This record gives sequence, C-alpha cells and structure tokens, in this order.
Amino acid sequence: MIELPEWLYSSEQARELDRRAAAIPGYENGHLMRLAGIAGFRSLQALWPGTRSLAVCCGPGNNGGDGFVVAGLAATSGLQVYLVEFGEPKTPDAKRAHRYALASGASVVPFHPDVLSGVEVVVDAILGTGFKRPLEGLILEGIRAINASGKPVLSLDVPSGLNSDTGEAAKDAVGATATISFICLNPGIVTGSGPDRCGRVLFDSLQVPETVFSGMQPVAARISTWRVAGMLQMLPCRHHKGDAGHLLVVGGALGMSGAVCLAGEAALRVGAGLVSVATRAEHAAYLNAGCPELMVNGIESGSDLSALLQRATAVVVGPGLGLGSWGRDLLSRVLEIELPLVVDADGLNLLSEQPVTAANWILTPHPGEAARLLDGSTREVQRDRLGAVRRIQERYGGVCTLKGAGTLIATPNGSLSICNRGNPGMASAGMGDLLAGVIGSLLAQGLDLGEAAKCGTWLHSAAADLAAADGERGMMARDLLPSLRRLVDNPAAADE
Repeated sequence: MIELPEWLYSSEQARELDRRAAAIPGYENGHLMRLAGIAGFRSLQALWPGTRSLAVCCGPGNNGGDGFVVAGLAATSGLQVYLVEFGEPKTPDAKRAHRYALASGASVVPFHPDVLSGVEVVVDAILGTGFKRPLEGLILEGIRAINASGKPVLSLDVPSGLNSDTGEAAKDAVGATATISFICLNPGIVTGSGPDRCGRVLFDSLQVPETVFSGMQPVAARISTWRVAGMLQMLPCRHHKGDAGHLLVVGGALGMSGAVCLAGEAALRVGAGLVSVATRAEHAAYLNAGCPELMVNGIESGSDLSALLQRATAVVVGPGLGLGSWGRDLLSRVLEIELPLVVDADGLNLLSEQPVTAANWILTPHPGEAARLLDGSTREVQRDRLGAVRRIQERYGGVCTLKGAGTLIATPNGSLSICNRGNPGMASAGMGDLLAGVIGSLLAQGLDLGEAAKCGTWLHSAAADLAAADGERGMMARDLLPSLRRLVDNPAAADE
C-alpha cells in the first residue's frame, strides 16, 4: 500500500483509466482485475491476520470480478470461502475471474443472512463506483444483511451504496471497516458520508504507468502534508511582531464573547504578530483578563471600526456577531474595505439576506449556512457537496470553504481541494470560530486567499486529529490550540 494520492478523479474518469490500463500490454485479458484482487486479498490478510473464513459478496460487474479474484486467492490459501452472488457476471473479465474462483474451491451459496453469521470477515464487491440508482431487491437485502452482521467488512473500490462522485450515501449503504481503491481515488470517498462509510481508506495504484492519466484533468486535489509545508515556508521571515501581520476579529454580541476570543487565540497560536478584537464594550475587560495577548476594543457601531481597520492587514468578521442591528452595522462597515477578509458564522447568515459578490474574501459556511447562501436546503448541499461549494464560489466570488466531513475549498480559478483530515470530535461548539481565526491569521501573515483557506483548513483538522489522541468525545475547541502551535512550525508532526 502507498500513501493516498493527491489527485482525485470522477467515477467516469476511473472507468476510462481502467479501460486505458487494461489495454496496455501485460495488463490485458483480465490481468488488471487479477492485480486488483491480489491487492484486495493482501489488504484483508494485513487487516485481519489469522482469518479462516469469509463471505465474498459479488455483483455482476467488474467490481464483482475483483471480488471473485479475492475469493479464488483466499480459497487457494486454505480459507473457507463462501461466494455470494448478486447476479451473473456480465463482463468478459468478470466471467474469467468467476471461473477462477470456482476452480480454486470457493463455494457458491445462495444469499441468506445466515451465511454471514458463520464467517469472520465479509468482502463487499457488489456495486463499486458505478452506483447511482436506488438500492432495491436482492442487493438491498444483501447490503442490509452485511450491515446487520456485525462482521468486519472490506469494500473493494467503494462501499456499495456510496456515490463515489459526491459522497452521498444511500440510507442502507455498506458501512465498511476498510475500503481499498485501485488506480485512482474518487472524491466521494473523502467527503460527505464517504469517510464514515469507508472506514479506513487504503489505496493501490496497481503499478499502472503514469501515461494512463495523460490529458485527464482531476476533479479535485487532496490537501497533502507536503503541500501545506510548502505554503507555510512562503510566510515571510519574522524580525519583529509587525512582520507577522495584524488581524482584526470582529464579533461577539452580548452573550457570545467566547467566539471572538477563540478566533483571536487561534490566530496568535498560528503566528499572527498582532490580534485586535472588536466586540461589545461589556466584554472588553474580561476578554483581556482571559487572554492578555489580545488587544480588545469595545465597539458601539460600525463607525468605531475605522481606526482599527486602518491598522489591520486582514479581518475576520462573524464569530458571535449576532443578527441584530449591532452586528449588521459592523458587517456593513467591514464589507466596505478591500483588505483580505474571512466571513464566518452570522456574517454568512446576514450575507445570505442581501447577497453581494466580492473578490477579497473567504467564506466559511457549514452545510446549514451554505444552504442559506444558496436558498436551498441542508440536504441538497450534502447530496452534492462539490457542486454546492462551486455554486457558492461562483455566486459570491472569492474563495469558499465548505466545512464538514471532507471540507472543500473552491477558488476563483475553478480548482477544488478536499481536506481528508479531521474527526467526529470536531462537532462541538467553537470549532468554526477557531478555523476562522486560523485562516485569518494566515491571511494577515501574507498567504493569498486560496493558500490561507487550504493551509488553515488542514492545520485545523490535523490539530483536531492530534487532540483526539485523548479521545474524540468531549473534545473542545481550546484543546486544539497546543497542536496548532506545533503543526504550524512542523506540519510533518501530523504524520508521526
């Protein structure tokens, strides 16, 4: 196995890559399928050593063909193999693999949930990347039985029932323990429901030559550690605090002072030289007491921001801003400036009421805020996260960062990036405020909009993964601060 690839391709592109690879001398006549089956079987042995019995559930297409190879290899190795077929193999390669599985001693059994109760591991090779239709009939029964079995599941390509392009999962999609993809990686594996359904993601290139990718434009890029390290190296050398930028954080309506405090502290931990906070006067004194490094200013109206904006190199607006007249007045003033800008939380909710377009901002919506920006529903956003982030960027300009599992970043040049770091423990109060501060800090220090969004998202998610070493449940936003400081100096620490 190798590290997950940086570039991501659609299911249609994946089929074309398979076709190209299978036409290469040495890979034809089912050899490519055999390589995939070998990689799948080796993964099974590595994940569950000592396994003596398994059920291999195969559909009629080439995904099922990969499963037939796994079944044949397992039977040859002395395992008890039950081959559960969900349709007759249709393609020449799948038919060839089916004959190999039978000749190797795999036992074909009709589907029945009891078949899965008597094995140690289940291999899911039913639908693969081609899934686009509702689950029904025997296949639906089979997938439900897999999920109900309680057995470890290895999915080949993608879990059956997961849309490999969008990350949308059917209600009864397979919940795999691990998933292995071949030749290329699809975006649906790393965003939306993909991370939850796929479990641990493995990858094998099958050693196909790079020429098969010639002329094919990937649909997205995974944000890698080495890319982040390169972006952080572009930050200017610091001789004094003035060289590291001055971030202004605007927000904190009555009762919501913690949001601007978290954003400000995160900005300092990621390296901003100076951080000012503009908030309600009632909050100023105790925010300073809690974090004396912040320069906290009590603000009554948007006009009071003028002097602070003149000193700032970048601005974050929205954390705890509220939807009242005070927040509206401050947002209106901030939107008049040309400084690099992060708009978050209530800033986005207010923006959705009176949409405008700008080139100098990064919008950071979660799915609910994204739905309001698009005049749609959260479900519509989650059904096609890639499409949603692109539409927001096109409608509002600048850069859009769509938060959630597999956070997406869309830039004005049409590029799309996905962060596959992070964990469920991040679903807690203040995490979004922290991210806004991290991104704002990088803007203040000199990264451009796209770099700050990608690098900041990665730092935030990677810090959460380090913090989760003490447990995901109960993880708070402040728990990320020590890891943020560590990672901004050494991104490679995320992989240690």
